[in-house]
Amino acid sequence: MAGSTSTSDPAAEAHLYRVLGSLTISRVGTTQREIEAVPDPLTIDLSRISKIDTVGAWLIYRTVRDRGATVVGASKVVAGLLDQVAEADHPAQVRPAEQPGALRILNELGEWVSESGNTLVGLVGFLGSVLLGFVAIIRRPKRFRLNAVIQRFDVVGVRALGIIGLMSFLIGIVVGQQGAVQLEQFGAEIYTINLIGRITVRELGTLMTAIMVAGRSGSAFAAQIGTMKLTEEVDAMRTIGVSPIEALVIPRMIAATVMMPLLAFYAMVMSLLGGGIYVWIDLGIPPLTYIQRLQEVIPITDLWVGIIKAPVFGVIIALAGCFQGMLVQGDSEEVGTRTTNAVVQAIFLVIVLDAVFAVFFSQIGWI
Repeated sequence: MAGSTSTSDPAAEAHLYRVLGSLTISRVGTTQREIEAVPDPLTIDLSRISKIDTVGAWLIYRTVRDRGATVVGASKVVAGLLDQVAEADHPAQVRPAEQPGALRILNELGEWVSESGNTLVGLVGFLGSVLLGFVAIIRRPKRFRLNAVIQRFDVVGVRALGIIGLMSFLIGIVVGQQGAVQLEQFGAEIYTINLIGRITVRELGTLMTAIMVAGRSGSAFAAQIGTMKLTEEVDAMRTIGVSPIEALVIPRMIAATVMMPLLAFYAMVMSLLGGGIYVWIDLGIPPLTYIQRLQEVIPITDLWVGIIKAPVFGVIIALAGCFQGMLVQGDSEEVGTRTTNAVVQAIFLVIVLDAVFAVFFSQIGWI
C-alpha cells in the first residue's frame, strides 16, 4: 500500500486508520470518506505519511476535535503543522456586532462626513492638477488636442439638444399651467408671463440644463475614463509620456465649459416657447403680446445671471465626472459606483453653487 495516498490497513485493528503516502488537497476527499467509515474510538497512525499540506492537516485536526480521535506516529514536522492548524482554529466574526441605534447613526454620520471631506480635498487637488495641465498646454500649444475638444463639443452639446429642448419646452408649459392656476384666483392671469419669463431665464433654464448635463455627460465622463483605467489605457498613456489630464480631462472640461452657456440659452428659449404656446392656447394671450410682455418684465440682468452661472456649472460637472473616473480601480462594479457618485456629486455641487450665486447676485443688486 506504499504507493497509495491513504487507505485503511486490512491487517490492522478495526479502529485503526493508517495514512500511507501523501495527504494533500488532491486526496483529502477520499481520505475523509475512509476515516468516516472507521468506527470509534478512532486511532490515526501518521507514522508512514510522506507528505502533508495544510488541508490534510486540517482534516486530521478536525477529526481529532470532533470525534476525539487519537493521533500516533506523527513526526516533528507533521506535529508542528497540526499545532499551527489548531492555533488558527478560532471563530471568525462574519457580521459586525450590532450597535445601538443612536450610536450606529452617529457612526454612519461620522463616516459620511469623513468621506465627504476626503472627497472635497481630492476634488480640490484634482482641480490643481487640471490647472497645471492648462499651464503646460499654454506653454506648449502643440500639445493641445483640438480634435478631441471638437468631438466633445458634439457629444456634450449637439447630441444633447434634443433632450434638453424637450425638457425645457415641457418645463415652460408646466410653469405656465401651475402659475395660471394660482393667479387665476386673483384675476391676475396676465402675470403668468412674468412668472414664466423671470423664473425660466434667471434660474430654471440654467439649473435644469446643468442637471441634465450632469446626468448625461458627467456620467459619461466618469464611465469612459473609469473603463480606460480598468483596461490600463491610462497607465499606458503615462508610460509613453502622454499626460492623462491633457489628453482626457482638459478636452472634456473645455467642452462642458463652452457648451453650457449655449445649452442654457437654448433651454431658456425653449422654455419661453413652451410657456408662450400654453398662454396662447389656454389663456388666449396672442404671441405678439406675450413677446412684448417678456421684454417688459425680464431685465437684462436676469439673462446675465443665467449665462454667468452656466460655465461655472460646466466646470463643476466635468471636474466631478473626470475625478470620479480617475478613482476607478479593482473591477467593473467600481465603474458603476463611481459613475453614480459623479452624477450625485455634480448635481449636489451645482445646487450649492446656485444658492451661493443667488445670495451673491442679490447682494450686488441683480434682483
